[in-house]
Amino acid sequence: MKTGLNSLLLALSILPAGVALAQGAHTGHGTAPGNTPVTDHSQMQSMDHGSMQMQGGSAPANARDPHAYSGGLILEDGPYALPGPRQLRLADEHAFYGVLVDRLERVDNGEDQTLTYDTRAWFGHDYNRAVLKAEGDMEHGKLTEASTELLWSHALTTFWNSELGVRYDTGHGPDQGWLALGVSGLAPYWLELDATAYLGDDGQTALAVEGEYELLLTQRLVLQPRAELTAYGKDDAKRGQGQGLSELVAGARLRYEISRQFAPYVGWEWAAALGNSADLVREEGEATQETRWVAGVRLWF
Repeated sequence: MKTGLNSLLLALSILPAGVALAQGAHTGHGTAPGNTPVTDHSQMQSMDHGSMQMQGGSAPANARDPHAYSGGLILEDGPYALPGPRQLRLADEHAFYGVLVDRLERVDNGEDQTLTYDTRAWFGHDYNRAVLKAEGDMEHGKLTEASTELLWSHALTTFWNSELGVRYDTGHGPDQGWLALGVSGLAPYWLELDATAYLGDDGQTALAVEGEYELLLTQRLVLQPRAELTAYGKDDAKRGQGQGLSELVAGARLRYEISRQFAPYVGWEWAAALGNSADLVREEGEATQETRWVAGVRLWF
């Protein structure tokens, strides 16, 4: 019994060496009888991997330029046009449209109630599109004042567009036509700005600047402060336009987005006539300042 145990211990003591020798002969690692070592781990650690040829390298001379579609080039024209029917269209080749009713609200100033609308629609591509803007007031079911603009919008930068077109006003005094030139876009800190200069009848000039900001209180509850400033180049008593700063409107609306396309809101607004325009308002026997409560809906599709 003791002799058998000694034999077993002797076999176990020599097993690792035999296994290592067998593994080395099978894999090429270690030393085989009559041969020199194939690979030494110490040599592998000292190898210079910088001299190895890695996958990749320089592109072939006839490779396509990855920026071929920048600078106004399209798939149907230019040195990279493909023969045969079109298989792919880029996003800036598609025409898009949209309608935004930014304000559709009932306005209560304590004495009268009016219905106010402010909407815009567009159709075109990423860089060029036609834009229609319309806003106005209605009292007792009749349109009392309206302003409509038809503009051509062109992308200047990623966040800014230029706008060129015409505007037509009705309601307060004789109707009036304008040429319009402006910019609109997104300023730093997500401030939306719209500034437009106008040239109207009889050499009248005007400037309108509008800004608004959306503060997300929750994912659905949004507070939207808004301000609008208007100025005219000269007096026009028939239309209630006074030279210099004419009108300032500021307020805030709190809306709840039932969906991204439909959001009812309530708000408060303060309006004031300034400068020579305030004098014209006093001559008509009206107040130069008023506070308004509004309730309405914002929607787009």
